[in-house]
Amino acid sequence: MKVLHGHHHLTLCVGGAQEDYTFHADLLGLKSVKKTILYDGKLPIYHLYYGNENGDPSTLITTFSFRHTGLKAERGTGQVRTIACSIPDTALAFWKSRLESHGYQVDELERFGENRLRFHHPCGIEYELVGTRNDARKPRGTDDIPEAKAIRGVHSVTVSVRSIKESAKFMQLAMGFEQTRDDRAGEYHRFEVNGGGPGKTVEFIVEPDRDQGSWFYGEGIVHHVAFKVNDKDVQKEYKDYLEGLGFTDVSESKDRGYFHSIYFRTPAGALFEAAYSVPEGFCVDESADRLGHDFILPAFVDADRRAQIMTQLEKITY
Repeated sequence: MKVLHGHHHLTLCVGGAQEDYTFHADLLGLKSVKKTILYDGKLPIYHLYYGNENGDPSTLITTFSFRHTGLKAERGTGQVRTIACSIPDTALAFWKSRLESHGYQVDELERFGENRLRFHHPCGIEYELVGTRNDARKPRGTDDIPEAKAIRGVHSVTVSVRSIKESAKFMQLAMGFEQTRDDRAGEYHRFEVNGGGPGKTVEFIVEPDRDQGSWFYGEGIVHHVAFKVNDKDVQKEYKDYLEGLGFTDVSESKDRGYFHSIYFRTPAGALFEAAYSVPEGFCVDESADRLGHDFILPAFVDADRRAQIMTQLEKITY
């Protein structure tokens, strides 16, 4: 069933809100397109959104800031190990110099014919910048990051699994992806959808001896990967399709304010999502010229709780 068009967004559980904002907005040059709170649970947790100028699907990385809760998660198999962003292949030297000048250790590597830079978010999550030649998504330049060298959006994710067999079957039968590449050692496997390329790729790394990672919320892990579907009817059809395959733990559709989501576990344990954006996008509750400037309280939270919530959240300077 080929209804997934590629990545919609990635969501991470990080540490401090300020260090996360500094990393994504200041270092990587992504635009802050929304500051709100996690819709689940009772404890106020920042939900920060970063992307291109409009926060278009497949450019989005979103984060939950967990440090003030003291909750930490364990990285391991059954999770997304690495998130990768797409940059022009001519910008690799620029980004290596920029990252190192800000104190980040950078490793150069190559996989599937693509040159990459590997480094880590301050909370420990593994990042890669992948040099590409065929990414037409609109980037966002800044005063110190020329548009010609800026990040284009999500390139891919790498999921850690103990065995590839069931995950490969799931990606092809349940997700509609095609297996396009694997390395000679059988360690890495690539799956692509909708023509493939940046924003339409999932990779797996086989790590049979790695411990199981956490499923619960907590600092230090990628929480889930969202893929784009067209609308609520397609999402419902896809939910029914997954359940018909035996994946009966698919969630009901959840209203996340800016998009609607269903969540489901992959055979290895990584949490995936199928989402469609509301027509207004992130402008549903603030104007385009104010995106990301103000803290937006979700409509279902009483306005008189705003002051109380703000006292529990870290102040972000930007």
